[in-house]
Amino acid sequence: MSSQAITTVVKMMETLPKDTQDRLVEHLREYLEDLQDEWQWDELFETTQTHLVTAARRARQEVARGQATLLDPDEL
Repeated sequence: MSSQAITTVVKMMETLPKDTQDRLVEHLREYLEDLQDEWQWDELFETTQTHLVTAARRARQEVARGQATLLDPDEL
């Protein structure tokens, strides 16, 4: 599937020298990999959101009941 925007970009790239095209393709490849990482992170975050909210509520309840203790980084 190709959109008009992709077609336009390809035509623009074809006017560039070969070495510039190669550099641009590598840059786009890295950029797309970064986008895919972000999409995966967003999906993962979305699926764990309920668990995070539950844990935060439980922590607030423990603090309110006086059952929470301070974290000592030296004991980690």
